[in-house]
Amino acid sequence: MADSLPVDSLSINAVAHVDETKGHDETGNGSVELPYQTPVRALQVHGDSVKILVWKVAAAGTDEVSAYAPISGAALKKAIKKVGELEKKAKKMAEQANEQAAKDKAAAEERERVLEVAKSIVLTEDPSLPAAQKIKIRGGVENRGKRVKISGWVHRLRVQGKNMTFIILRDGTGYLQCVLTDNLCQTYDALTLTLESTVTVYGVINELPEGKTAPDHHELTNSDPSVKYDLRHLVLREEKASGILKVRSQVMKAFRDHFDNRGFTEVTPPAMVQTSVEGGSTLFELNYYNEKAYLTQSSQLYLETCLPSLGDVYCLAESFRAEKSHTRRHLSEYTHCEAEMAFISFNDLLEQLEEMVCDVIDRTLAHKPSAEIVYKLNPGFKKPERPFLRMDYTEAIQYLKDNDIKKEDGTFYEVGEDIPEAPERAMTDKINRPIFLCRFPAEIKSFYMKRCPENNALTESVDVLMPGVGEIVGGSMRISDLEELMAAYTREGLDPNPYYWFTEQRKYGTSEHGGFGLGVERYIAWLLNLHTVRDACLYPRFTGRAFP
Repeated sequence: MADSLPVDSLSINAVAHVDETKGHDETGNGSVELPYQTPVRALQVHGDSVKILVWKVAAAGTDEVSAYAPISGAALKKAIKKVGELEKKAKKMAEQANEQAAKDKAAAEERERVLEVAKSIVLTEDPSLPAAQKIKIRGGVENRGKRVKISGWVHRLRVQGKNMTFIILRDGTGYLQCVLTDNLCQTYDALTLTLESTVTVYGVINELPEGKTAPDHHELTNSDPSVKYDLRHLVLREEKASGILKVRSQVMKAFRDHFDNRGFTEVTPPAMVQTSVEGGSTLFELNYYNEKAYLTQSSQLYLETCLPSLGDVYCLAESFRAEKSHTRRHLSEYTHCEAEMAFISFNDLLEQLEEMVCDVIDRTLAHKPSAEIVYKLNPGFKKPERPFLRMDYTEAIQYLKDNDIKKEDGTFYEVGEDIPEAPERAMTDKINRPIFLCRFPAEIKSFYMKRCPENNALTESVDVLMPGVGEIVGGSMRISDLEELMAAYTREGLDPNPYYWFTEQRKYGTSEHGGFGLGVERYIAWLLNLHTVRDACLYPRFTGRAFP
C-alpha cells in the first residue's frame, strides 16, 4: 500500500506517529517531530505492518501524562478499512483516467483522419445552377428566392452533428443566418472554421416559416445540390415542382393531339437494341442474355421501317445517352418525341417542325390550369413569332465571327467544326427568336442524313434553337438511296450486317422521307423558363444520379 513518498528511518523501523492536532498528512513523515495527522496516512505510506503510535492528551484533573500510545484495535481496523476504500477509489479513478486518455487519443486520431479526408473534398460550382448575384447582407430581403453570393465574417458558429452547420455572417451592413449541410460541412475549411474567419457563401435566401427566428426572418440555405435530388420525393410536393409536372402532362397530351389530328400513328419501339444511331460513344451497354445490347439512343430507325405500312408515325418514349456532361440541358434518360414522314421535301420538314412547335404551345395554353402555371413560372412568355429564322450553318459560323464569339482558346470557329452548346446559346440568346439552323457539313452529322443536292458536302439537316435553352430539336432528310447508305456505313466504319432490317427499306419501295427528334424536357424548360432540364422530369437521371 506504500505510495511514492520518501520513507525515512521511522518507516524502515515500522513505527509511525500520529497527532490529530499538530500532525500533517502532506508534510509529515511519521517521526515525533513531524507526525501524520491520521492513521490512514501512516498505513498508506508504511504499509499495514507499521506500528502506529497515536498522541493521547491527558484528561484534565487526572494524573495521566500526554504521550504517544499504540493505536486502539478499533481505530486501526477502521483505518485499514478506509485505506482499502481509498485504494479502490484510486484504482477506479486511474482506470477512468486511462479510459478517458484512450478516448481522447482515439478522438484525436479520428479528427486527424477526418481532416485528411476533408482535404480531398473539393467543392465545385454546379453548372446546372443559375449564376449567383453578388450582394450585401442589407440587400437580402429584396433578393429572396434568388441565388446569391455574399462575403463576410463569421460572427457566430454552431455545428449540429456531422451534416449541419449554422453560421451567423456579418459584413458590416447586417447579419445573415447561413445553413450548410452535408458535403459542405465536411470540407477542411468547414471543419476548421472559427469565429471571425472570412468566408464567401453561395445559396438562396428563403423566408423562415412562422415560429422560427433569424436576422431579417430569413436564412441562406447552402445545401449540396444533390440533396434536392436525394429528397426528390418531398420536393415534388412543392407548388413549383408539382406545377411543372402538371404542365408536362398537358404538353405530352398536346404532342399526341397534334400528331393524331394530322393522321400520324403512334408506335412503341423497343428500348433495348443492338445497333447504334448516334455513334457508339454515348451508348449504355448491357448484358442481354450473354449478348451485347444497348439502351436505345433513338427510335428513329425503327420508325422509318413503319412508313410503308403505317404512313407517318411518331413515338413518345425514353431515350438514353451516356454523355458524361454536367450541363443544365443534358440528361442521361429523357423523353424523346420522334416522328418520321414519307414523301416530303426538306422544306416540308421545316414547315412541319414549325407547325408542331407552335401548335403544341397553342394547345397547352388553351388548357386554362396549365396556362396559369406557365405564366406564373414564366410571366414574360410570348408565343414564338412565325416564320422562324432560317440560318445555314455557314452563316452561323460567320455570325459567331462578326459578333466576336470565340472558342475558349480565343480563336474563331471555322467551317467544318461543330458549334458547341455555349456559342450556340450565345448566338440564339442574342438573336432572341427561334432559329432553324440548317445544312450542316456531313462529317459532323450522323451517317443516315441525306446530302444536299446543291452541295454534296452538306446535309439536309436542321437543329431548332430556342432562346434560353438552345437546341430542342434535331432533324434531317434521311438517305433513301441504297448505294448512298452503303457508302455511309463504310465512311463511318459501321458493319452493315446488323442494320439489314434498316437497309432493306431502300430495297423494297424506297421513298424520300425525313424526321426529327425533340427533347421534351428541353421543350418544357424553354416554355417555363427553367434553368435546368432536370426540373422538367419526375426523377432526373444524369451523370452520377440513378437514385431514387
